[in-house]
Amino acid sequence: MLKKLLFFLLLSNYCFSQLPDTDLWLFSIKNEKEKYTIQKGVNITNREGYDNQPIFSPDGKSIYYVSIQKDKQADIYMYSIGNKKSKKLTNTSTSEYSPTFTSQKGIIACVTVLGDSSQVILPYDLKTGQVLKDSVLNINLKLNTIDSVGYFTFLNSDTILYYKLTKPHSLRAYSIKGNTDVFLGYNPIRGFKAINRYEFIYGIKDSSAVTFYKYNTLLSKAEKFCTYNTLNEDIVWDKRLGLLKSEGATILQFNEKENKWIQLFDFSPLGIIKITRFTFDAAFKKIVLVNNLK
Repeated sequence: MLKKLLFFLLLSNYCFSQLPDTDLWLFSIKNEKEKYTIQKGVNITNREGYDNQPIFSPDGKSIYYVSIQKDKQADIYMYSIGNKKSKKLTNTSTSEYSPTFTSQKGIIACVTVLGDSSQVILPYDLKTGQVLKDSVLNINLKLNTIDSVGYFTFLNSDTILYYKLTKPHSLRAYSIKGNTDVFLGYNPIRGFKAINRYEFIYGIKDSSAVTFYKYNTLLSKAEKFCTYNTLNEDIVWDKRLGLLKSEGATILQFNEKENKWIQLFDFSPLGIIKITRFTFDAAFKKIVLVNNLK
């Protein structure tokens, strides 16, 4: 029962017996005078089952993602864009989710489900796929003190924003150096993104809409940014385009000047059914997205 509850929490309203059938698609982005178009789509997983939570490596040459295969274990895989092949990174007795690059080279952090069903953040060596020991890096001394983690991101090298599986679920900011845990709000969406070292954007759900806020950690102040009248939870903050979100098979951009949402990309002609996660490489030349097949 605990295992079923765990998957229910981590995989956004899907219980263990109803994991979504998802594929990862990689597309190229063409930019002509700030007009963006999509090219060269390829299904990089193309199998039945759960492949999700993709991120690009900092150099844009690889994609790391979560895959649950025949052993029902969640592991991190690495897809090489150059040779178009995937290989398993983690091969542990635990389950790993939400791969996230850290400020320290060669390290990736993941939400790790331990044997007692606690959910903590642990750093992994990109070469070995193993958890780094406490004596190796200071980052490991504090990350595993945060429990009940659903999702997370680094605001900077000291501050971790994370989604805590409380009742109701809550958004928190944890300082590694200060060992402080600050409550930010209940009922957050799973997407919250850094804007810069001191600001981030997040969303709070009500019964039918999401209200987005910008939070400044120097001022300890949140300001309303915009709203959207569905409960879709996936967002990206891009330094060029600002707030982006998925809606069906499209990706929308919030135009601050005109105070309205506009369509940036439509993937439906390319066979995409429903986008539940997406992310760009640092150069904004590629996009990888999760396509829910049902």
